[in-house]
Amino acid sequence: MAANLVKNLQEEVTCSLCLDYFQDPVVIIKCSHSFCRDCIGKHYKEVGTDVKCPHCMQIFQWKDLMAIRQLANMVEIIRKMGRETEEISEISRHIEMVKDAIRSREKDMDEINENLSQIKGVITEDFGAMKERLAQEEGEILRIIAQEQQTAQQKTEEIIGQLTSKLNKLAEFKTQMERGAHNSLLKQLNVEGEVCTGPRVTLNDEKIVAVTSAVEQFRKQLESILERDTKQLPSEFGSAKYQAAPKVQPGDLLAEISVASSCPEPADSSPDPVISSQFAPWAENVTFDLERIHRQLEVKAENRKVIVSLYPPRYKDSPNRFRISQVMCSQSFSSGFHYWEVITKDSAGWAVGIADRKIGSGERLGRTELSWCVEWTNGQLSAWHRNQKTPLKEGRPMRVGVFLNLPDKNLSFYSLAKEETHLHTFEINILEPVYPAFWMYGLDEKGSLSINHIKKE
Repeated sequence: MAANLVKNLQEEVTCSLCLDYFQDPVVIIKCSHSFCRDCIGKHYKEVGTDVKCPHCMQIFQWKDLMAIRQLANMVEIIRKMGRETEEISEISRHIEMVKDAIRSREKDMDEINENLSQIKGVITEDFGAMKERLAQEEGEILRIIAQEQQTAQQKTEEIIGQLTSKLNKLAEFKTQMERGAHNSLLKQLNVEGEVCTGPRVTLNDEKIVAVTSAVEQFRKQLESILERDTKQLPSEFGSAKYQAAPKVQPGDLLAEISVASSCPEPADSSPDPVISSQFAPWAENVTFDLERIHRQLEVKAENRKVIVSLYPPRYKDSPNRFRISQVMCSQSFSSGFHYWEVITKDSAGWAVGIADRKIGSGERLGRTELSWCVEWTNGQLSAWHRNQKTPLKEGRPMRVGVFLNLPDKNLSFYSLAKEETHLHTFEINILEPVYPAFWMYGLDEKGSLSINHIKKE
């Protein structure tokens, strides 16, 4: 009702010639019709003689015009009311989004409590089994180590005795050489060497290495089981169902211990590589436009990152500045192939797309004829155009690629993680250049979107 009242008042203070709010309003005394001074003046000059009121066609003279200061004041009040009404509408939308988020979080918490109860029981059971298994395997491994150490010590003592005997022979040989009896002693040494020659005795270090390897392998198996149990906890309090870690049957480890066993190589713990898009050759270096950005948003990192800020900078006045939590890029495209990527993982609600330069300062991305986007809000991914929503089955993407194919007149969106997943494609038809555009959830304090730097291949 309040919005209709404001609309009716706006119509009352609108000039019928320029269809805008009155500027320096004047009234024709004879018929009481009001116009902007410049508008009626232009009309008066064009007609010349026998000038008639554009409304009632009554003839009037320039002296019949009178300024109306009260009407000018009313125009300013109604202008302010219109702005406040738009702000109230935006706040109402934010409130509804917050309510939806609270309801969603309450539902998630119920699922989390249920999952935690299940996880607690399973972990208790698994840890009891692992503790018993550990005690058994520890005793067996220590017994094997003690046996192998005793055997190695005996072999070592035998080798030391043989080496000591040979060293004494060499010392005696040196002494005899110094006395001039080299030939006779050399012959004697050869004969004795044949007596000492026998099977080669070597220290069985391989068994020690094998046992050490088995201990290390057993430790890693335990760590692996613990890691699998820990990973079953819901990520960021999500609702993933817990799956118990498989139990290792007793005796598996000892069956792997042999003289020829070796230490297993550690598993690759490096993170999954960041996939490179197939559209990288058409990558564009796009940056945010400081004249097409809402006052509560702040740009950083060489105009490649935008955040919701409590203390944004003071931007200069611009008629094109958005009145909603939205921003466009400086670069525009009217032909060819173009690609850019947006990191969305740090924003609770966002929209990524393109728009014509003429999009209104209060018009949201995807709600107009010449804007297209993919949007994540209220836990749902969807595509928007002409205020029409198309739900998408994919989950929340952490990195979004945008490919603009103007020769074929289509716009495609992709999710980039371990692989490149197609999200949605629009058929577009444009006559004017389009710009990359973005919407952010205005109450997401410190939430951010970042334009990913792509190295052309």
